[in-house]
Order: sequence, then C-alpha cells, then structure tokens
Amino acid sequence: MVKKYFSCLLLLVLFLSISTTYSQISIGSPVLNFTQVCADESYNSTAPFKVEFSFSPQSALNLSNQFIVELSDANGSFSSAVILVSSNPGAITTSKGSLNFSFPQNTGGENYKIRVRSTNPAKTSAESVSFSAYYQIQNSPFSINNFVATASYCSGGSYVLKIDNPGTGTNDSPLKYPSLTYKWYKEALPNPILVGTTTSLSVNQPGTYYVETNYGSCTSNSYSNRVRVDSASVQISNITSSKGNPFCASQGATTLTSQVANSYQWYLDDVAINGATSITYDANKAGSYSVKVDLGGCVNTSIINLQEIQFNSSINIPDVVTLQEGESKTVIATTTAINPTFQWFKNGIIVPAATSNSYDITTAGDYSLVINQATGCASTKTFNFTFKYPIIDASVTSIPNLISPNGDDINDTWVIPQEYLGGTNTEVQIISASGKQVLKTDNYQNNWPESSMDFKNINPVFYYIITTKDKKVKKGSITLIK
Repeated sequence: MVKKYFSCLLLLVLFLSISTTYSQISIGSPVLNFTQVCADESYNSTAPFKVEFSFSPQSALNLSNQFIVELSDANGSFSSAVILVSSNPGAITTSKGSLNFSFPQNTGGENYKIRVRSTNPAKTSAESVSFSAYYQIQNSPFSINNFVATASYCSGGSYVLKIDNPGTGTNDSPLKYPSLTYKWYKEALPNPILVGTTTSLSVNQPGTYYVETNYGSCTSNSYSNRVRVDSASVQISNITSSKGNPFCASQGATTLTSQVANSYQWYLDDVAINGATSITYDANKAGSYSVKVDLGGCVNTSIINLQEIQFNSSINIPDVVTLQEGESKTVIATTTAINPTFQWFKNGIIVPAATSNSYDITTAGDYSLVINQATGCASTKTFNFTFKYPIIDASVTSIPNLISPNGDDINDTWVIPQEYLGGTNTEVQIISASGKQVLKTDNYQNNWPESSMDFKNINPVFYYIITTKDKKVKKGSITLIK
C-alpha cells in the first residue's frame, strides 16, 4: 500500500515538472522596421510600422495566446504603457512573429521604446532600442501676428508674438491641438537661434522671428510666417483702410488696420468704441477714427479721417424762403451724381409726379428733395427747406431794436412796420458791427435772420438803414439776445 502511494506521488511530481517546463517561453528583443517615426494622418492610416520578434519554444504557446505590442511614454517608461496592436488569439504560432501598427495622435518625443508580451503563457520581452516619434497632427503653415509682417516695441519694453487662434481666413492654427509643443527662432547666421518653446514669445531685441511646431528632427510644413520686430522709434505706422479713403459705404464696411502692438483701443470722434480692442476695426460710416496702441513700455496713437465717397449736389435757394401770396418759385437741383433720380416731398408726403431736378413751389410748407445715385457707389443726399409767407403784423408801429433768434417762434425775426415792407419800394440794409453788409433788399419780408443764430457770451449788435421811396432815412441798432 505504501509502495503504491509513493508511485502515485512520483507520477504527480513528474507531471508538474513537465507542465511547468511546457508553460515557460522566452521572447527576444523587438526588431523595428524604422529608426524614427514621422507620422501623419494619411501615412499613419495604412499601419505602415512593423515589429518582428522571436520566441521559443513554439510549443509553449497556448491556443488562446495573444501577442501584444506596447509603447512606452516619451521618456521610455512603460508604467502607463499604450497598446499599439494585439494579435488575434492563436494567430501567431511560429517564430518569427510580426505585427503592423500605427502611432497615437498624441505621440511626440525623443525616447520612445517598444516591447512585446504574450498572454498565455504571460511573458514580456526586453525593450527595443529607443527612437524619436512624432505624430504630425497639424502639418500646414500657420500665422502669427495675423500675417502682419512688422511689429515694434518701446525702449525698455517688449512685444509679444503670438500664434493666431484661430487667425484670419483659413489659418490652420496648431493651438487647436493641445498636445503640440513649439520652437521659436530668431533668424541669424549661420543658423537660426532657438529663443523660446511656449505658445507666445516676448521680444525685446530687434530681429526677424518665427515659430515651428516641435516635431523633433522630422521635416514638416507646420511653421509660421516671419515677423520683423524693431524698436518703436524705427517704425512709423498709419491706419490703413481696406477700401481706400474715401470709401463707398453702400458696399459694406471698410477694415481699418493699425500697426501691430500688444493691445489696442479704437475711438470714433474721440469716444472709445466698446469692444474695439483688436488690431482691426470694421468701420461702416465716415468720421475721425483713432487707435491707441500699447507698444510695450509706451503708447502710440494714430488717426485717420475716414470719408465716404459722395456726389456733390446743391439747390438754388436758402433753407428758408419767403413766398408772396400767388407767387411761384422754381427750385432747381444740380448734381454730379451718375444717372441720378429725384423725388420731392411736401410736409413729409411724397409728391408722385415730382421726379425731375426742378420743382415749382406755389404754396408755403416744409419741403425736401432726395437725390439718389444707384450706379457705382450707391448714395443719397437730402435737402430740407421751408417756404413761408411773409410776416405782416399791422400792430407793429415802431422799429424794434431787440430780437431773440433762438428758434422758439417768439420774436425770432426783426419785424418792422408794414410801411417799410416789400411792395413799398423801401430799401432795407443791415450791417454788422464790423461794417459787413449782411442784408440789402427792397423787398423785405420781416424774415431776417432766416435761421436761428448761436452766440455765447456777447450779444451781437447790428445796425440798420431804412430808406423809403421818398428818400426818408431811418437808422438804428438791432441787439440779438437769447
């Protein structure tokens, strides 16, 4: 009985020994078909990278075994290994084995390694030789400074160059890809000088600068335009208008562009424009535009008097015209507009048949004329004018020496007795304090001045001379008050 027990024990030990020997496997160091990786979307999609590995004994493999290719981090550590590819269970049974794979989009560094491991039995190979690897997720030229070629800084200050994000037009900004790193260069002979590795660069030395996406020693198309940076005293810059000056407002806004600086604030007629803090501003109307720029240590202000393209026009009457009962006056417009159209209005209502450059006025009222130019630069001019009947106040028996032409319809004009008005052949002259004749007529209609007059501190004084048909003369002064 004891003999039979020892025999069984011996068979069990022999079985375990054979089983343990069967389960052991060794995997040789991976052999790579590359020494450097410069991958991009089109190339990477075909899984062009290959690893070969030897293992023995072949008989140690279980039918469910998989071979897995793992990638280290950029420093060669497998503590957070990335699986590049796995074989199907039982697909690789003979040595040498090989697998093809692609690289992840966040790959970027100089000291990657690869290893291979099996799952059944579990075994891990030695590490491969180290290699540089970069996935060129962005591989086209991009802009800094919105492609503006020059910039400036003040003495003792600096200018910040930035990668545009997103930038103008179809600019493919690399800042859309957080995994990327950068190398800034200053042009120099015999070779450019590396001056920075962040997304922006503070410059306080003259020179020409540019930036490349850091793809190690890989050749790529991911680089920026060149920018020449100088001291502010070297550069003189004005505001430019993309559609010229004057510009055609009916064709849309014109883009005003400042010199390149660290910060901007735009103004219209000396009033800050809310939110206008970039290098450009889209202006859709005329005015005095200015921009205050921080050049890094000092501030500079540039100004442009932006004007609109307009045609010239005029009418043959003043703003206010006195019309006698039964009288007719023809208003004539002249214009340089191309193929102009005319429309007349009375008291805000369109006069349908009045579409020529002239119009006969027979009654008092508020009139306007709209001239349109639809050819070329479309634009419009409007003239507003008033026809009124003469002021005749039979109660006025003396010549006044005070009036208040402030537009309140009370004592706005110099109203004199009826015996001196139009139709009596009386000559009326009004002369300023400096001796300038401001009115001379033999048909006075109690209508001077024909518009309100603005004065501040001193009440202006004028002098009148009234000469009747029988040569009798009246003289005196007229003081204007508020």
